[in-house]
Amino acid sequence: MNADKHHHQTPANHWVRIPNGTKVRHRSEAYEGVIDGLTEIVSGSDRNPDGKTQYRVNVGDNTRLLVSEDHLNILLDNNNLVLLARESELYRRNVTDRLRAVFPADRFVTIGSKGPTSPSE
Repeated sequence: MNADKHHHQTPANHWVRIPNGTKVRHRSEAYEGVIDGLTEIVSGSDRNPDGKTQYRVNVGDNTRLLVSEDHLNILLDNNNLVLLARESELYRRNVTDRLRAVFPADRFVTIGSKGPTSPSE
């Protein structure tokens, strides 16, 4: 198994969606927010691997931005678990494992840092 899988080449029926409530950071613009759903995009080319959606990212003040997953880093706590609103550690560990299986290590960032982090294993 290759750890450097390119998730954007994954067929839509094998796409692993980032769950709602996951805290993310835009890779180039560096704003942070929380995934709160998907929006189907009618035109344009910048979409998720399913070929038809973008994530809605709640950035506060009732503001939501549409972003494809290629532009998002997933934020981790100090224990290298995905930050998810109001979820148990067991669930967050499961989501972390699922996302690490499809996203390269440089897509995970510890909260408070500006760069990627590597798995604790």
